[in-house]
Formats: sequence, structure tokens, C-alpha cells
Amino acid sequence: MCTTCGCASGERKIEGDDNHQHDDHHHDHHDGHHHHHDGHHDQHQHEHHKTAAPTQKIQHKHKHKYVAKGTQPVIVHHHYYYHQGDVHHHYHGKAPEPMVATEPSDTDAPAAEPFTPQVHADKLGLHYGQGEAGSHAPGMGQRRLLQIELDVLSKNNQLASHNREHFVEQHILALNLVSSPGSGKTTLLTTTLQLLAGQVPCAVIEGDQQTTHDAERIRATGVPAIQVNTGKGCHLDAQMVHDAAHRLNLSNDSLLFIENVGNLVCPASFDLGERHKVAVLSVTEGEDKPLKYPHMFAASTLMIINKIDLLPYLDFDIEQCIHYARQVNPEIQVIALSASSGEGMDLWLEWLEAQRCA
Repeated sequence: MCTTCGCASGERKIEGDDNHQHDDHHHDHHDGHHHHHDGHHDQHQHEHHKTAAPTQKIQHKHKHKYVAKGTQPVIVHHHYYYHQGDVHHHYHGKAPEPMVATEPSDTDAPAAEPFTPQVHADKLGLHYGQGEAGSHAPGMGQRRLLQIELDVLSKNNQLASHNREHFVEQHILALNLVSSPGSGKTTLLTTTLQLLAGQVPCAVIEGDQQTTHDAERIRATGVPAIQVNTGKGCHLDAQMVHDAAHRLNLSNDSLLFIENVGNLVCPASFDLGERHKVAVLSVTEGEDKPLKYPHMFAASTLMIINKIDLLPYLDFDIEQCIHYARQVNPEIQVIALSASSGEGMDLWLEWLEAQRCA
């Protein structure tokens, strides 16, 4: 689901939702407060032992006009925004239910100012991403788009911070694997899990719009996996990861791989609570992908160039691809490998071990 349409509302499904219930459990936090979850995680109750007002990196004073009535938060994509949330989430009293997109009344919404796309210098192209919001929705002004995106991303970042706190407490290395469809993420994971078998406890959260095929492939390696189906949604969000992680009973000092929905656009903006994003790019995709989808590569710590066993049959310049990626993100690390042949997998395993020890 992109921008403001709300098209995936109510369609997400996490394996076990039909009959999954949590026993009461309790989380202690570093700042002196705690909360507990009663039954299913759709409702949270938090108790505070002291008042600690964490600093938010996003400040906004507008009113929230979105009514809490659904089962799925609004998901909004912002092309020009990435935030590694470090704000702790507090609920006072009963937690608000997830939001669904319902249009505010005309009297509350700013008038949609006329929007004119930027015309390319050669007059042969139009750019709709140069407004305040970095995106476009017919009939909706840029300021309204930006307001909605900031609302939703702020909420997601708070949930992501909640996830991250738990991962840190349990010494779990959580990685968010992102790519376009068909890059080989699942094959990379199955090969990785087989190589790590008996050495490191691992678990996987699989994100796809439909089917449980990828989770079944993961479980065939003997590693626990939960499938999250997003329906029309085009990415995972922090709430989905929270719900799935609690079904996995994650071990301390473990590795959690989050395989995001195949999409190089929307997942760039949504923090899930992971330590790093890992962008997987197949040599079959072309070396200019980092320039075409810069926000994803700017948000990633590592770029894996996969399927290098196919290089003899393709016109793909690895050095040029790395150059493009570092134009977008000068600090990005790069590993070239083939999950099928095993070439370069040792470098990937070394990187994982370095992150676990960091």
C-alpha cells in the first residue's frame, strides 16, 4: 500500500492469527517502567513507575484526524524520509486501536493546492516527486500528504523503537532484508541457515502479499519461521514484526532475519526495529538500480550483489554498480556472492559474525 490510499486495510494476516493467544507476559524496560500484555497483543496496557518524556525526532502539532476502528494501521510511503526511530513508545491507559484511513471533513483538511509536476530539461519526462511530500495523490494537496505521512511514520517509529528495545535486551541481531522481487532473498536465507545450523539460533519473519511458500521453504531447513501476508500492502511495518516476533519465542543471542516484501520503494521508509537493512540486488537487474531507487540504498548498511554465477551470461558491471551505490550512500558495504553456488558466502557469514559481536 502506497501514499494515502489505505488499500490494504484489514487484509494483513499473520500465521496463527485465527487461534493464537498469548499468556500474560511482562516486559521490564531500562527507563524504570514496565508494561504487560494480556492475552492477544491487539490490546496493550502499560504501567509507568516514573515519568520519562523521551525526545522525539519528529515534532508535529496538528490534530490526528484518523479514527481507530480497523485491524491494520494506515501505511504511508514517503520517498524522501528515512528515520531510525529511537523514541520509546508509551501508552497511557488503554492503547489506541490501529488506525484506518478515513477522510477528514472538508472543513478540517487544507485545500488541495494545485500541483504541477516538474518537467525534465529535455521536455520528455515528468517528475511527480519534487513537491513537499515527495509523492503525489490525485485530489490531495502536498501539505496534507506530508501531514498524513508524518503522522503514520511517527506512530510506526514508536512501535519500531519498542521492537528494538526487546531485541537489544535479548541480544538479538535483527536484519531487514529488502530487495525487488526475484533477487534471491529466500535462497540466500535458506543457504545461510543451512551453513549456520548448529552454530547460531536463528528465526525468520517472511513477508509476502499472499501464500506461505517462503515460510515453508525456511521451515524445511529446521528453522522456525512465521509468514506475514500483507494483502495489498507493499511492505512490512513495525506492528507486523512485533506480532510475528512474539509468536516465534525468540532465543537470546540469536539471529532474526526479516525478509521484507519484494519492493525497493516503500520498505525504505519503514523502520521495523532492525539493527540494519540489507539490500539484495541480483546481477540480472542491472547495475543502475541504486540510482533508480536511491532511498532504499541510502537506508541500507550492506548491499549484497547476488547471483554472480550468472555474470558470464550477462552484461553487468559490478564495479559500476558499487560506484552507483556509493554515490547514493558513501558508507554502504558491499558483498558479491552466489547463494546457489556458494561463492562469496564466507564473506557474508563473516559479516554476520562481526555484527553479532559488535
